[in-house]
Amino acid sequence: MFGLGTNPATALALAVTALDPQGPARQRWPHALGLLALIPEAVFPEPVFPDPVFPDPVPPDPLPPVLSTPEPVVISAEQVRQLDLSVLKPWLELAPAELLARSDQLSLSFDWPQAPEDPRELSEIAELRLWSLRADAHYPWMPLLLERSSGQLCRHVAMQLPHSFSRSEGIRFAPASLELWITHRLFVLEAWGRSQGIACRGQLTAMATVLGYELDPHFWTALD
Repeated sequence: MFGLGTNPATALALAVTALDPQGPARQRWPHALGLLALIPEAVFPEPVFPDPVFPDPVPPDPLPPVLSTPEPVVISAEQVRQLDLSVLKPWLELAPAELLARSDQLSLSFDWPQAPEDPRELSEIAELRLWSLRADAHYPWMPLLLERSSGQLCRHVAMQLPHSFSRSEGIRFAPASLELWITHRLFVLEAWGRSQGIACRGQLTAMATVLGYELDPHFWTALD
């Protein structure tokens, strides 16, 4: 009755109509289905499903490069006298996140002529203190980067604050001065990190600990 390639739905409709155009549909369907059984199998070809396509695996993000320990930054006597901060330019070119990754890695070496009989520590030499004060004013994140275990951080803070020396304890700061300096610096650098979208509270806590200052557990909570 129907040729090869006839649409099954069309065949069904024609069969129903041919049986009884006016009869009830519920009576026509059994006969129509019987007619459809006579349609060649070619009308109902086996469904063909395309092979599944799987996306290529996404490679994992590359691991960040391992940062090598930078060489000490040498400040010449002339740069000290001229208050020249250009020696820190390579550090200034780093993005904030890179600066934080370099935390505890900056080492400053002053190439300053000092007579053997001169008993002063570097933090007691006026010219070096002046250079350090200017550097700290321009780059308040410096304490966050300075090496801690080698005494770089303590020496830098000694350039900023009144202190004394003890053979057994090393640098000794006036407690009130140190507390004010650390609290102020924590406020400044926490706000800097937040403005740059980086979390630096852990590094700031470590910085304060090296200086002998233990933060109250609720200190950061008060800033949230």
